[in-house]
Amino acid sequence: MTAAPAGPKLLRGLQVQVRVIGAVLMWEMITRYGRDNLGFIWLFLEPMIFTLAVTALWSATGLSHSANLPIVAFILTGYSTVLLWRNCSSRCCLAINASTALLFHRPVRALDILMGRILLEISGASMSFVGLGLLWISIGWADPPADLLKIVAGWVMLAWFTAALSLILGALTSFNEIVERLWHPIAYILFPLSGAVFMVDWIAPQFREVVLWLPMVHCVELVREGYFGPSVPTYHDMAYVFEVCLGMTAIGLALVRAASRKVRYQQ
Repeated sequence: MTAAPAGPKLLRGLQVQVRVIGAVLMWEMITRYGRDNLGFIWLFLEPMIFTLAVTALWSATGLSHSANLPIVAFILTGYSTVLLWRNCSSRCCLAINASTALLFHRPVRALDILMGRILLEISGASMSFVGLGLLWISIGWADPPADLLKIVAGWVMLAWFTAALSLILGALTSFNEIVERLWHPIAYILFPLSGAVFMVDWIAPQFREVVLWLPMVHCVELVREGYFGPSVPTYHDMAYVFEVCLGMTAIGLALVRAASRKVRYQQ
């Protein structure tokens, strides 16, 4: 007997993988949004409420004039990025342990569970960003972006960083739940440092290099460069972000593989 060609075998494996991740994604959507009163709408309500509240605060204190930037667009491009990496990484914490029942199905692996959650969170945050942007532009609260391609590039790189970070946290929390407890305060600390509430140009030069160690800062700067145009000074090195994301992805996949072996051994 002759062995089956590697090409068709690989293609069938990819087709199965896509169907499994799609099924996990649908299961996540039903279990998460099917039982909530607000459901999927909350993806839009949370950033909308935050944007309105901060806009009112900045206007009342006069910060909107001193910042010399359209405050609604500034908050939209900042908080939406936080919503992406913070929510996705938090949702992936303990995801493997919480979904061990799915692993009794032979085609389902730990990576599928994490990828289902990652795709759901990235899709939701992206739709929220686009939906709110179109809303604010349509009612005249924000101007159209200057360079849409730069916004997309910055968002895609941030989504890659988010996925890699989520894989690492999802795997580590399956080994020890204390990782999940430590991540919450770390995420709160990273919020103000992630570039969401400031431009790198506003920081003293001696501190800029420290802030630019965080990959998400580069992504936020590129998104804002795309939105506000060249008139706003920005600092970003996407080659650095690419290298960090590539390394984090490799580490995340290795950790997920080890976590999958651990879970199956326990079963």
